[in-house]
Amino acid sequence: MAEISYRHYEPGDEAAIVGLWNECLHHDPITPHRFRNMVLLDANFDPEGLRLSFEGERLIGAVYSLRRLLPMHGTELEPDNGWITAFFVAPDKRRQGVGSRLMRDAFEFLMNHGRKHVFFSSYAPNYFVPGVDADSYPAGYEFLQKLGFNRLYSPVAMDYPLVGYSVPEDIKALKRERESEGYTFRLAQDSDLVEVIRFATDAFNPDWGRAIREGVLRGLSLGAIHVAREKGKLVGFCMHGGYEGILERFGPFGVDPSQQGKGLGKILLHDCLANMRAQGLHGAWFLWTGETTTAGHLYKKLGFGITRRFHVCKKSF
Repeated sequence: MAEISYRHYEPGDEAAIVGLWNECLHHDPITPHRFRNMVLLDANFDPEGLRLSFEGERLIGAVYSLRRLLPMHGTELEPDNGWITAFFVAPDKRRQGVGSRLMRDAFEFLMNHGRKHVFFSSYAPNYFVPGVDADSYPAGYEFLQKLGFNRLYSPVAMDYPLVGYSVPEDIKALKRERESEGYTFRLAQDSDLVEVIRFATDAFNPDWGRAIREGVLRGLSLGAIHVAREKGKLVGFCMHGGYEGILERFGPFGVDPSQQGKGLGKILLHDCLANMRAQGLHGAWFLWTGETTTAGHLYKKLGFGITRRFHVCKKSF
């Protein structure tokens, strides 16, 4: 039997990492292109945080940990926090201490950089899943718990089938009523971009502003972004295709809290779904919302179905 060794990422490891990733994380496969964009080109990537285990020349396990080297717009460096966004061990090497050793190495990496807390896996911008899917990976969730991770909350992923979709008549009527009151609903133009990005960042989440900016830089059409205004004032937006250029991925989406209760979110959401269907898309989906939040209730009421449930977990050193 070949000796088992441990080290951090080195150039040339990419194919082996992607191959083992896809063997182990069967519900969350990646391509070399996604690995490059989401890991190697992440401004916070540090090779020492990507811990690997080998049996001879064969990769048998990996844990990807990181901390902020660059603040995201609207946030700070979060000097107490670190993240683990993926971990896996070859099926024939599990329960032999490989994963535990890799995790210890990842914890040591984070602690050596002053981190006091580690999260799985609520890292923005480049998370693969928002937390551990206990239905898909029950052993993985059990492993995190044994290591001292505690569940913080459980976001859900949702999907909406677009085949046969048409805008409901009551939504059309609601839109006409709001337009008669001075609201406008249209696709974004260049003149909207600065305001929409600032609105998304300041009113909701810095990662939302980033998604809009980087989506457009990547080539996303402004025809994928819907804006709502009241007598010229921006009060909401809704879009698709902002994350990784995946057109069926819905969001981000937000309405000014002071304007909620008027159905503006319903109108924007259906405008976006109708636009997606007109482009020939067969479904809309997103990875992360709170099931019991205002948005979660809206999605379920409009026909989105829960497809996955995740647990965001935290461990303190």
